[in-house]
Amino acid sequence: MSHIDLNKYPAAEESRTGRPKYDCIKLMKVILFAFMEHGYISAREIRKLCKTDIRFLWLLDGTPAPSHMTIANFIKKHMKEIVRVLFMDINRYIFEKEAVDLNHLYIDGSKIIANANRYSWVWKKSCITNRDKTFVKITEILNEMNAGLETQGVKLGTRSAYAIEYVELLLEKYISLVALAPEKVIRGRGHRKSNEQRQYDRLKECLDRLKKYAKQIQICGEQRNSYSKTDNGASFMRIKRDYMGNDQLLPAYNLQLGICDEYIAVYDVKQFASDMECFQPLMERFFSQYERYPEYPVADAGYGSYNNYLYCEEHRIQKFMKFPTFEKETKDSAYRENPFRAVNFAIDENGDMICPNGKKFRFCGKRAVKGNQYGREEEIFQCEDCTGCPYREKCCKGEGNRTVRVNVELTKFHEEVLSNLNCIHGALLRMNRSIQAEGSFGGIKWNRSYTRARRRGLDGLLLEIGLISCGFNLHKYHLRKQKTRKVA
Repeated sequence: MSHIDLNKYPAAEESRTGRPKYDCIKLMKVILFAFMEHGYISAREIRKLCKTDIRFLWLLDGTPAPSHMTIANFIKKHMKEIVRVLFMDINRYIFEKEAVDLNHLYIDGSKIIANANRYSWVWKKSCITNRDKTFVKITEILNEMNAGLETQGVKLGTRSAYAIEYVELLLEKYISLVALAPEKVIRGRGHRKSNEQRQYDRLKECLDRLKKYAKQIQICGEQRNSYSKTDNGASFMRIKRDYMGNDQLLPAYNLQLGICDEYIAVYDVKQFASDMECFQPLMERFFSQYERYPEYPVADAGYGSYNNYLYCEEHRIQKFMKFPTFEKETKDSAYRENPFRAVNFAIDENGDMICPNGKKFRFCGKRAVKGNQYGREEEIFQCEDCTGCPYREKCCKGEGNRTVRVNVELTKFHEEVLSNLNCIHGALLRMNRSIQAEGSFGGIKWNRSYTRARRRGLDGLLLEIGLISCGFNLHKYHLRKQKTRKVA
């Protein structure tokens, strides 16, 4: 750490009262060394090591051991702002010394269980369904109110959907019309409510529900379907089966790592269960750190999608990410050579597809793929006549003439990926990815027992993973230096 200028990082603010602040440089070195040795370590354990471990005593250089609150506050308030810059400075020095190749990036993702209760889920679809039911209930209550207000010649407006502000306005108007004082209404057991008070309470209860559902839908946002009440940043994901063979639906985060020559070059934490949505943010994070994109991003089948391939095409990145059916295409000859697959149909001189029975497929139109950010469209073709076909049982599973959906551009991308990954270079990259990317997760999760997040919230977990990544790279660099000294 002596090769990195730690004085450039902003120091913690001096307090006007109490004892003088602790030396930030020494505290930063102690924290980094603790994460380097232990992977993840608590503030109390660091405090204990500062009193008993001679290496930590040497780093403190005669300074009294800091309290666990001093360490925890420094990590939470100070290192939260600088951990990413510190990670980049550490990598810059190590990568220059080790001549790390940034062209080859090995990508993998893993689920980290959040620090949240197991049964604390909130589902966005359930909130929307219950909100719609509340709208219907509000309409029924307003119709009952209007029946009582007919003598006054006033009618409260009903709608198919209600804004919270509109319901609040209706409540205020109803109070003035029936001369109801909410602070003086009868409450408690043994009292009989009036009809107006009963209707007011029911509408007020619906208003409270609308506020609750609106807040829950806002927390979920546009891209999530669930969150945890204990940790609003965590999403519920299907975790791999436990040792009893049970499926685990738990609040978790999706941790993404990009490895270059066994070092963590980039890290990211996302709330998506799928890895496909995590690829582009990881590439942008890599670009913001190194001002370049990796030429060969190697990833498993969870990252191969039409959006990601188009993204690589736009930024001149080679496509070395498997697609979901890559294993079947390469290992299952019966699937690959199936004559009834649309990609294996013959093409005549007019460009029309010809089925094994010699029938042509006519173009029916195009259909946009729902939710695709690049406007992906599928071309729909239908066979001219499937009646009496001897291959119908093998070729067509539905009734009527067979219909196929084809995306020519995606098919070309799959062919390019197969060509890239099945050559000698691609085979070596696939082997290296399984060693480096999955090996890094093995070192973090199993060798150092980091399988559950300690902090809550997306920002808290980014801080946690940033410190773990700094410690991982420092530990790897130290081991390599020890090896070179032994060889020498």
